[in-house]
Amino acid sequence: MASPSFWQDRPVFITGATGLVGGWLVRRLLAQKADVVCLVRDWVPQSELVAARLVDQVRVVRGDVRDQETVERALGEYEIATVFHLAAQTTVGVANRNPVSTLDVNIRGTWVLLEACRRSPTVGQIVMASSDKAYGDQDVLPYTETAPLQGRHPYDVSKSCADLLAQMYATTYQLPVCVTRCGNFYGGGDLNWNRIVPGTIRSVLRGERPVVRSDGSLVRDYFYVEDGAVAYMLLAEQLAARPDLRGEAFNFSNESQISVLELAKRIIAVMHSNLEPDVRNEASNEIRVQYLDASKAKNLLGWSPSFTLDAGLQSTLRWYDRYFSTTSEQGSERTNA
Repeated sequence: MASPSFWQDRPVFITGATGLVGGWLVRRLLAQKADVVCLVRDWVPQSELVAARLVDQVRVVRGDVRDQETVERALGEYEIATVFHLAAQTTVGVANRNPVSTLDVNIRGTWVLLEACRRSPTVGQIVMASSDKAYGDQDVLPYTETAPLQGRHPYDVSKSCADLLAQMYATTYQLPVCVTRCGNFYGGGDLNWNRIVPGTIRSVLRGERPVVRSDGSLVRDYFYVEDGAVAYMLLAEQLAARPDLRGEAFNFSNESQISVLELAKRIIAVMHSNLEPDVRNEASNEIRVQYLDASKAKNLLGWSPSFTLDAGLQSTLRWYDRYFSTTSEQGSERTNA
């Protein structure tokens, strides 16, 4: 659990605060009385940051993570001590269609942020979000942190490169940065309906068949967002106490895997529906099987997840029940697989 004494009044800078993990991380940091500063590019009224009025309790810097001057100004003027770098283009399908913008945001945005931190005399810890996608296809599973970073598709390559940039800054410039590699995040507040969990939930609530873009056999780690927020904060605390962790990467996972089709059916069953998934087999440029070994985080950080997949899904369903009872949001039912 997070240490209140560590976070109280601590100046914290978050990129990607309007995203799924960012919103929950902001919520937890505010609960620990941190002084939170968020870099926000696009105003997203439906995001947890805005919709839950968390934005009223933080300082907002409007700008793009690729803008060196903006990032350096924010770190300097707010005397930031801890940085969480979550900003990224996170959708595989979007990356396949728009590789240049994805590479620009995910790679250039990372080196701009790291360089700004290098020039800042107050930054003491940086936690950077990579992804299990950074490993690419591997012959040996589960992924351990010693596996090579060998992404081959646009999104995967962007995460491999960003991950290596963090390690470069840690090794060459002794920048106090650690990297997280997590499975597929899910949880309340995810409004990217292309993803399997929110898309399936929305379709069932509407009485529509959930769409699975792939053939349903893709195997993934699914990681509940609140566990992710706790892990990020714990890693920052540990990095402050143990400078030798600089440059280390950590997998965070429930260490269980499930196919996309099995997950869709589990959600449908939990929602007491008889709908059958619409399996379209349209996906391309995706890793077939991937899952993580989290023993390093457990052994070195004393971390363990608090939510099983079923517990996380139940919590997620409660969030979407509330969301759809108070909104008229409309859109396509297409899900990500």
